[in-house]
Amino acid sequence: MPDRRESLEPMRLPWLRPAEPSPPTHEDLVRRVALGDEAAFEELYDAVSPQVFGLIRRVVRDPAQSEEVTQEVFVEVWQQAARFDADRGRAVSWILVIAHRRAVDRIRAAQASADRDLRQGIKEFQESYDDVQDIVEAKIEGERVLKALESLTQAQQEAIRLAYYGGYTQQEVANLLKVPVGTVKTRIRDGMIRLRDKLGVA
Repeated sequence: MPDRRESLEPMRLPWLRPAEPSPPTHEDLVRRVALGDEAAFEELYDAVSPQVFGLIRRVVRDPAQSEEVTQEVFVEVWQQAARFDADRGRAVSWILVIAHRRAVDRIRAAQASADRDLRQGIKEFQESYDDVQDIVEAKIEGERVLKALESLTQAQQEAIRLAYYGGYTQQEVANLLKVPVGTVKTRIRDGMIRLRDKLGVA
């Protein structure tokens, strides 16, 4: 005969079990990062970095630079976590805004550097062929140079962009375009002459 005490034992009801703690939200992690919690920072990085890198890669394109910018973003998150305000939006949105700003800054810096290189190239060309480099240097600005480039032939644009924006040597440009190096030199020389004329240098 079954023991009545066994039948009277209270059932273990699943809803009476203690609830397991829910994982921290991104907002929780940022708040802990603001307090200097390195473990929370690592967890936040693991959770959000793929999305951050994806956004930066779409803007910057270059994988290596995208990785560098991603690291810069998380350094800023670590330093500025105390400024995050959950009442104004989600933590992920806040981090992605930082990522987008950093990516745009990197593009602008690269563009400025390319413009300087091209201006220097035109200046050196002028020094080799005539004595008007001071006029060229005074007149040339990045936007004017880019607009003037559009007046060149496609072949001239390719050669000049690779040489001055891509940083390739004339031999490397020739290899990339699969043409003789003499052809590259001619395209760059003729393109520089047209640029000089377009920019109003006598």
